Amino acid sequence: MDNRSKAGWPDNSLINTSENYEVEYWANKFGVRPERLKTAVRAVGNSAAAVAKYLNNK
Repeated sequence: MDNRSKAGWPDNSLINTSENYEVEYWANKFGVRPERLKTAVRAVGNSAAAVAKYLNNK
C-alpha cells in the first residue's frame, strides 16, 4: 500500500503504520486487530513477509 493520491502500483511488500488505511488493510489481510499488527511491526520491522511470519508463529 502506498499514498493513494500517487499514480502507479502500491508497494505491497511494506506496511506503513502511520497511515490508518494501511493499518486497516493489513490488519484485515492478516486477520488480526490493528494493535496486534502494530506490535508485530515493532517486533520485526515493516516488511509484510516478516510480519506475516511473525504473526503465524505466535
